[in-house]
Amino acid sequence: MGQFGSLLKNHRLRLGKTLREFCKTNGFDAGNYSKIERGVFPPPKELDKYAEALALERGSDEWLELFDVANAERGEIPNDLMTDKELVERLPVLFRTLRATQVSEDEDGIEKLIEKIRRS
Repeated sequence: MGQFGSLLKNHRLRLGKTLREFCKTNGFDAGNYSKIERGVFPPPKELDKYAEALALERGSDEWLELFDVANAERGEIPNDLMTDKELVERLPVLFRTLRATQVSEDEDGIEKLIEKIRRS
């Protein structure tokens, strides 16, 4: 199961809904939804209806995480970031820094990476 599918499933379970119950209530095909949760299908492009069905507040951290994880699994940079010209111009520095830096998964490793990027 991919990170997106796991996240989707956790949000559904948080609502206390079985897969079939959730899909029937929201008009989703249970077979396809199950394949998304299990990582057999990639994250769908249109996520608004899924996020709303999962009762995620638009713009909340949970909402953004769902979209960011989906973009990451699809190998895409989020559209809202691609509209920021200054950010797009700095992406090559980020990519070079990521390639050259081993980042530990703890918060300290991420903070060090962020500081290194800021100095670039």
